[in-house]
Amino acid sequence: MSFQAYLDTIERNTGKTPADFRALAATRGLTSEGGITPGVKATEVTDWLKADFGLGHGHAMAIYALLKGMKKEGDA
Repeated sequence: MSFQAYLDTIERNTGKTPADFRALAATRGLTSEGGITPGVKATEVTDWLKADFGLGHGHAMAIYALLKGMKKEGDA
């Protein structure tokens, strides 16, 4: 499954776009200046996504990778 397919599935299941997740993460203080806020661990982000949006671990990690800047929309 491509990275974009993960994002498409997440949007279909949650109604949230990558931009929505970026904005939500920023309001929670998880991101700053286009990346993960220093000191924020992947577990903190994935636990939030699992609890609030019902994402599985793989899909939560995809959003983490997006927020961290490791991946971007349209990546294979």
